[in-house]
Amino acid sequence: MSVKDYIVRPTTIQEVRPFIEKWHYSENVNGLRITHVFGLYKEDDENLFGDTLIGAMIYGGLAMASVWKKYGEVESDVVELRRLCCIDDTPKNTESYFIGQTLRWLKKNTDYKVVVSYADSNYNHTGTIYQATNFEYHGMTANGRVIDFEGKHYHDKTIRTYYTDKYGVKKLKPYAQKVRDALESGQAKYVETTGKHIYLFKLKKRGKK
Repeated sequence: MSVKDYIVRPTTIQEVRPFIEKWHYSENVNGLRITHVFGLYKEDDENLFGDTLIGAMIYGGLAMASVWKKYGEVESDVVELRRLCCIDDTPKNTESYFIGQTLRWLKKNTDYKVVVSYADSNYNHTGTIYQATNFEYHGMTANGRVIDFEGKHYHDKTIRTYYTDKYGVKKLKPYAQKVRDALESGQAKYVETTGKHIYLFKLKKRGKK
């Protein structure tokens, strides 16, 4: 089967969450500001529930809120590719095809001007997939730290994510409270990390609609 036989379409976080928790190295989607979710599917006539999910991708707000100022005139100009993963048994170039299709969708259906993504050097990622899809390399971030909890790493802002209840009261999300409590009890801890490789893809020129 050719990668061009696969289907790329928008979907929901509810559909891809279990897949990402299994196939992405971070094993979680907690704390993400999600704006668009895509699935990569293989047609499967034997699957009573429809096409088989073989890849998932999440775009959303930047993990570091003020970074957009480097790349856009307003925050809504910039979106980050937050998660990307596929099953192991896929043809060569599957991920680059998947990215390419979602970039075309974003260019056609949104007003984003720039996509930012990071390759995590802590996991020996160098960004080969971004190089293959014509992202521009923009150096590395500074060293930082993450929260190590139950064998997974979380961005520091995970403990500062809130929701508004039905009475209009702003409250800490349950998982954020769980991680915060774990830090206080010593079950979670901060660990130092090395920088990440920065990649940009320009969907539209600045000032151009």
